[in-house]
Amino acid sequence: MLRQTTLAFAIAFALSAPVRAQDAGAGGQATAAYDVRTQLDRLESRVNEQQQEIERLRAQVQFLELGMRGRGLSDPQTATAQQTLPKELVADPQQAQNPQAPEGEQAITQIGQEQKVDDSERREQEKALVVQEHAPLFERKFTLETGASYSYYDRRQLALSGFLALDAIFLGTINLDQTKAAVLTTDVTGRYGITDRLNLEANIPYVTRTSRFVSGGAGGASTSISEVTKSSSGIGDVSVAGYYQLVKESARWPDLVASVRVRAPTGRDPFGLKLIAPDDNNNNLNVPEDLPTGSGLWSATFSVSALRTYDPVILFGNIGYTYNLPGDFDDISPVLGQTNPAKVKLGNPYQLSGGLAIALNDRAAVSFSVSTSMAGATHVKSRGSDDYERIPGSSTSTATLNIGASYLLPSGWSLNGQIANGLTPDAPNFVMSFRASRGF
Repeated sequence: MLRQTTLAFAIAFALSAPVRAQDAGAGGQATAAYDVRTQLDRLESRVNEQQQEIERLRAQVQFLELGMRGRGLSDPQTATAQQTLPKELVADPQQAQNPQAPEGEQAITQIGQEQKVDDSERREQEKALVVQEHAPLFERKFTLETGASYSYYDRRQLALSGFLALDAIFLGTINLDQTKAAVLTTDVTGRYGITDRLNLEANIPYVTRTSRFVSGGAGGASTSISEVTKSSSGIGDVSVAGYYQLVKESARWPDLVASVRVRAPTGRDPFGLKLIAPDDNNNNLNVPEDLPTGSGLWSATFSVSALRTYDPVILFGNIGYTYNLPGDFDDISPVLGQTNPAKVKLGNPYQLSGGLAIALNDRAAVSFSVSTSMAGATHVKSRGSDDYERIPGSSTSTATLNIGASYLLPSGWSLNGQIANGLTPDAPNFVMSFRASRGF
């Protein structure tokens, strides 16, 4: 009985073995399929991550290409690739220090570093382009600058000769005089940097003046006009200056530059120039026999300039004071045949200016500013007299609106053009100037 039972169990086990093997094979196939799907999901996730990294890198490259525009590069893409890719793939210092970091993260970090350095250099170049027009550059050893300035004046004066009858009727002559003056000044300036804070400068101007005098009353008729043109040219007042950078720009302070300029009376002075009547038919027209090219007096100008960068805008301002030394002259009388030796003391002007400049890129910038100058009256003390006599109408107040543009050529020359519009009667009608400078 036991043997029969054992034989029955053996037959049953043998018959169930294929079924168990079939179930085991199905379970293995399911496990293998699950593993393959998991690997596919991981690969897909990795591909998505790499695609995101590629998109970020493409955005960085496009940003760099935009930054390279306007810098004289014919092919920004090629330049960007040449400047960026070798450093990312070959010479990445952070990759050597952190080999476990993913390649995408290393590339992004390197591009960010390059962009940060590039932006810093760009801001310094833009600032230098603006600073050289409003304050001296200290990092250059020698700078040569040359330029020309054209000023135009148009003045009209109403002259009354007679008296009032019954406080209402004017009896006499009424004459309208007009003076149109053009002044062309060309100069050469040399600037040398002693240290990174101290700078010396010398300026030699050459002045050409042309004045046209117009007056009515020729032949005794008010409708007749006389016109005379006078011209003169010569060396103007030579000057030397020193600049010292008190404070370099930081997070709290702007650039502060103090300067002293001494001007020598090397030009032809305006004192003692005799008035002559060039038209025998018009006694109302009196013109100077010559035109001045200088002030005739020594002077010293003290000023402080400030400059602050708020990328891409640069703010600047200046405050100054000019002291004119009194001078003795053998003759200051404009009357022909008359001599009047005297001591002259010109009014000392205060200067104030301010504005802003916008750096378009590292080669071009535009600027807008307003400047004003207020000078006291001129005083004269004749020989033998103890007191100065004030000259009526000799005090002045000028204000101008200035608009300028600068451009840096690939050759290293910096070009600057500016136009100024007079806002007060004492200021010139307009001034146009053009300058070119280069550092060596």
